[in-house]
Amino acid sequence: MAAASVLSTTLSNEEELYWLALRMMPGLGARRSAQLLERFRGVRAIFHASAAELEDSGMPGALARSIASGCSFEDAAAQQQLVRDAGVKLIALGDARYPELLRDVFDPPPLLFCRGRIDLLAAVNVAVVGTRHPTPYGVAAAERLAGDLARAGVTVVSGMARGIDTVAHKATLACEGTTVAVLGCGVDVVYPSENRKLAAEIAAKGLILSEFPMGATAFPQNFPIRNRVISGLSSGLVVVEGAQYSGSAITARLALDQGREVFAVPGNITSKMSWGPNLLIKQGAKLVQDWNDVVGDLPVEARQRLIEAGRQRIMNQGLGGTVASNEPAAASQAPDPNQKINQTILRQLKVDASTDLDTLVETCEEVSPSEIIAALFEMEIQGLVKQLPGRNFIKVW
Repeated sequence: MAAASVLSTTLSNEEELYWLALRMMPGLGARRSAQLLERFRGVRAIFHASAAELEDSGMPGALARSIASGCSFEDAAAQQQLVRDAGVKLIALGDARYPELLRDVFDPPPLLFCRGRIDLLAAVNVAVVGTRHPTPYGVAAAERLAGDLARAGVTVVSGMARGIDTVAHKATLACEGTTVAVLGCGVDVVYPSENRKLAAEIAAKGLILSEFPMGATAFPQNFPIRNRVISGLSSGLVVVEGAQYSGSAITARLALDQGREVFAVPGNITSKMSWGPNLLIKQGAKLVQDWNDVVGDLPVEARQRLIEAGRQRIMNQGLGGTVASNEPAAASQAPDPNQKINQTILRQLKVDASTDLDTLVETCEEVSPSEIIAALFEMEIQGLVKQLPGRNFIKVW
């Protein structure tokens, strides 16, 4: 959109105040904000325009007069103080740090309130969503998928609601992955209240994000609005469990409208919690059995970024090559045995020809079959190897 042509790196205090005034203006939603930004080419110009100019841009008369009066600046100043006190960062639509995927949706939020790692806005994000009342099967599926995606370098996005959202966040943090929680309330409000500890951990290790101002209550009508940010921020959306007309089904429709890849975990046809994902599969969503089904269908650029990040992690760990160092290794620092096993297997694998598991067992005599299988699984998650049909493996280039 046109706002992208006025990108800045950071916001000054005065610019923050203007953006907050835009956000706090009653009756001015995301679409009208985008309309004004396109027409006036900047947030300051909006408030310097006359009521007549604002009406000419398509604003209703009463709203145009409200904007021209600057009546929202008092609320904006109060919000700015709350933002500073809480250590929250503001990312405006005209900010270079605003996520490109979200900027391109039909009605991007004009302002994002962020607690935590802002760099995750530019990560390879995949949303994992589902019902607030999951079955044990749904919990197990969400834990496995979120954990495996995180280990593959994906940042897991969800809404920190009860059920599948909470499971996805916790599974990601448990394997030291990165996660983003998109809230339907202010970033200083914890909803549901039992997720207070989880919210603190996400703020410390990941990112809590909202388009709602500080102190905003989690009203039911906020969640469909929030859901478009979950899908808009992500390259793909995974639905684990949900009823036919659930919030996760709404998020999936939003994702399709935004041109995102939609994935669904199939479920028992006798379970109401499986109606949503099963129907999505019938309508064309990709059936998901493991993390590879998701990563393999992400946009090419996202896959390339994951591969590069995986290679860098392995190089940092000393796998597939030696990390240069000017200091001799301490005698007490013995090499990790798992790294040695991985290196042994990688030497036997080829990029252009597959090697079957039996051959690996024969050629890697110093490694037991169980260790080989465990190492192959680990390296597949890391993007180092790929499994082909018939228990054959190749090295990823």
